[in-house]
Amino acid sequence: MLDRFITPILKPLLAPVVLLLDKKNVQPDQLTLVGFGLGILAVPLLALEFWYSALFFIALNRIIDGLDGALARHQKHTSDAGGYLDICLDFLFYAAIVLGFALANPNENALAAAVLLTVFIGTGSSFLAFAIPAQKLNLPRPQFANKSFYFLNGLTEGTETIAFFVAFCLWPAYFPQLAYSFALLAAITIFTRIHGGYQTLKHQGVNKANNEKAKSESTFEEPTR
Repeated sequence: MLDRFITPILKPLLAPVVLLLDKKNVQPDQLTLVGFGLGILAVPLLALEFWYSALFFIALNRIIDGLDGALARHQKHTSDAGGYLDICLDFLFYAAIVLGFALANPNENALAAAVLLTVFIGTGSSFLAFAIPAQKLNLPRPQFANKSFYFLNGLTEGTETIAFFVAFCLWPAYFPQLAYSFALLAAITIFTRIHGGYQTLKHQGVNKANNEKAKSESTFEEPTR
């Protein structure tokens, strides 16, 4: 929900770092892999209950995640392969962080973590599945024009996810309550995405059928004299 507002604010802040990385001949995909590796370091730290150290690597991962796309656009090296790599590693990172809290306290956190991971599957699949026909139909995406995939809006997006991750680390004793709260908000996102995506594709399908019918009728129409 907040991504569309946060992204324009972060863009000028990242620009100097992007220029420096470009001068060092750093490639966007390299940055994506490094960011993922650093983010995964948070998992054992969470399991050992080093909350603030884990939060540092979570934040580092998210900063690098913003830099790799900006660097790709600056270098004019945007690609489907790079976008695919980025989104895959993002989802692995999100799931791994939740796993870290389950490992820290299985008795208290495991069920809440399982619920949240289930909802993560729903939020991810609901927009990734829509991205395939959206790309095929060339649907406009003005709010996320720089993204490699078509992003459906939702109540919980990247910004909200990171906000909850920060809350998990700051108040780990309340992980179950926070996780269930996040899962509820994400479930609303799943519903709105599936409903909105279905209605959009249904409308597009009707329009396509009507256009094809009109084209077929005009082909067989007798010429006027």
